[in-house]
Amino acid sequence: MEPVTLTTERLSLRVFAPEDIDEVHEACQDPDIQRWTSIPSPYARVDAENFILRVVPSQWQADSEYAFAVRPRDGGPLIAAASLHHPRSGTWEVGYWTAKEQRGRGHSTEIVLGLARWAFTDLRCTRLEWRAEVGNTGSRAVAEKAGFTVEGVHRAGLLNKGTLRDCWVGALLPSDLGMESPLPYLPARL
Repeated sequence: MEPVTLTTERLSLRVFAPEDIDEVHEACQDPDIQRWTSIPSPYARVDAENFILRVVPSQWQADSEYAFAVRPRDGGPLIAAASLHHPRSGTWEVGYWTAKEQRGRGHSTEIVLGLARWAFTDLRCTRLEWRAEVGNTGSRAVAEKAGFTVEGVHRAGLLNKGTLRDCWVGALLPSDLGMESPLPYLPARL
């Protein structure tokens, strides 16, 4: 897929570019981002360079992951990184981190909803999943504010820095946002 730029009410989501390297490197010095995400720890400038110059372009080209740098629509500092990845049977997974000084402003929820709408329309996504290590209450709060239903815990469901960890898993369906699904859905009657 050719890279796209998405916009929400306040934000612009665009593919990472070389000018983002320093801000990504700086943001990823945050111990919380290193703790709760699978980025290398410690996080060196070369890690940001590799991510932006090699990993992101190859994933867009392979249609396997779409990573975005998030900034205010009118320009400004890097707010967050977000991506959609792991397509399988119409299901995609959303991931994100937010720069420490940008947290608590509702940006992550807005980002997730913007990506969800794009996934449900342009990518024909039938189910958007979210996973986070048990204990990452910030990520869970974002997912729940965006309308995800937390479905449970996957034991050993998340590999982070060479260790399997339990993770929460949740899902958002097109119907949760009042959108049509590309396929019919017949929920189980319990």
